Amino acid sequence: MKLIQELYAYREMIFSLVRKDLRGRYKGSVLGFLWTFINPLFQLIIYTIAFSFILPSPIEKYYLHLFVALIPWIFFSSSVQGGANSIMAAKNLVSKIYFPREVIPISYVTGCFVNMLLTFIIIFPVVIFSGVGLNLKAVACLPIVMLAEYIMALGLALLFSAVTVFFRDMEHILNIITMAWIYLTPVLYPIDMIADENIQKLFYLNPMTSVIVAYRDVLYYARTPDFSTLVTAFLFGIASLLFGELIFSKLKKSFAEVL
Repeated sequence: MKLIQELYAYREMIFSLVRKDLRGRYKGSVLGFLWTFINPLFQLIIYTIAFSFILPSPIEKYYLHLFVALIPWIFFSSSVQGGANSIMAAKNLVSKIYFPREVIPISYVTGCFVNMLLTFIIIFPVVIFSGVGLNLKAVACLPIVMLAEYIMALGLALLFSAVTVFFRDMEHILNIITMAWIYLTPVLYPIDMIADENIQKLFYLNPMTSVIVAYRDVLYYARTPDFSTLVTAFLFGIASLLFGELIFSKLKKSFAEVL
């Protein structure tokens, strides 16, 4: 409770860092913030051409099948990889003034999350015009899925940002881990492609599997996610957050000395 009260007291600092991060992403570019929408739009065009004409997939509307899973994955991987380096990137701030150190990874992950939310300005029209359409009952579940993913990403960002201060190789190790992780998550393929139920259960031990399956249920199949999928995603998220904060709180006292 003390930490929550302290973070609330420093909420303006969090908002300020989030704004700084969003503005700094495309600083100096001609189109500036418009790249937030241009990037996913061009990704969609490339996927459509590639998987409709060059490498046709047996999965109907594969470009959409991939797109609605890849955008959440990009948020997650960016949060984990960038979040791991967030304390190091703000070492001048950390070593000079006092504030709850959690502010740094929270603001970074929140910036990535806001950027993902903005890309949904592209996703929703694409889902509608693709012919899949939006199931409003299913879309109402989307904030729950997003919250579960945000909590999970934040927990891992807290964990790895603290560890990276003491073990600098973690940043490079995470690049390899996330590269492999995407293939162990049903982003590029449907979970139903795994015919063996026992192996499929093993895939659900991956916390991102439930999240990606839920996104795809809502945006590709236009159906409400399975309740057990949502519960699993949320439980993984809460477990990640609690464990990440536990490690972070133990290590943050020595940040200033090590940095």
